Amino acid sequence: MITYPNAKINLGLNIVEKRPDGYHNLETVFYPINLQDALEVTTLKDKDDYALTVSGTPIEGDAENNLVVKAYKLLKKDFPEIPGIDIHMYKHIPTGAGLGGGSADAAFMIKLLNEKFNLQISIEKMEEYAAILGADCAFFIQNKPVFATGIGNLFEPIQLSLKGYYLVLIKPDIFVSTKDAFSHITPKQPEHSLKEIIRMPIETWRAVMKNDFEDSVFLKFPEIAAIKDKLYDMGAIYASMSGSGSSVFGIFREQVEHVDEIFSGCFCRQRALE
Repeated sequence: MITYPNAKINLGLNIVEKRPDGYHNLETVFYPINLQDALEVTTLKDKDDYALTVSGTPIEGDAENNLVVKAYKLLKKDFPEIPGIDIHMYKHIPTGAGLGGGSADAAFMIKLLNEKFNLQISIEKMEEYAAILGADCAFFIQNKPVFATGIGNLFEPIQLSLKGYYLVLIKPDIFVSTKDAFSHITPKQPEHSLKEIIRMPIETWRAVMKNDFEDSVFLKFPEIAAIKDKLYDMGAIYASMSGSGSSVFGIFREQVEHVDEIFSGCFCRQRALE
């Protein structure tokens, strides 16, 4: 059985307060996009374990620490009847990009195992499992636009459709560490709630919808700021870094020509938004 985990973008991201546990509360909008990995699972005969093969974009780390393996082990603990499996993952979503690729893989693994082995796990329970694996993992269970709060783990469904627009996504070959992303952050309540902003015409978003991480990241990596500026120069209605970077996206009314040439040396993709 095969499934296609998709990425997400952040529309706005406000760091609102520092928590006693050292984490930060935020508010953001998660919006799914049509940029996908591929995840295939087949049953291993006479083996009660897993095998993992990863192709496409290289990812670092041991198999044991891969979120799809953690998802398999998490479910197998409660459903020991799940047999050994052969996992093949083709990575297309860039890592370290603020696109939620690893979280999507984990959530889609839970959904795939539930369907393939007829585990009859409810959506709510799948979301509980996913939340154990990562703050934003549970978003990908229902995979619909949400207003996210807490540490990005509390979701409120929203009515938002960008169908008819085009997304240009650029990921430079730059890694943004958590330390870098938070280096110039001063938590504060935003002037306008994102729940209000997304009800406004998209043409107004540029003036009021902010990603707080841009202040820190653009100072340290001006080449990321230059990508956002270039997207606006090309006619984007709205452009922003996604999450803590390093990917940047622009939303356009029409398809954009020669994107690969303009951003040569970067990961570049253009997609119709749904």
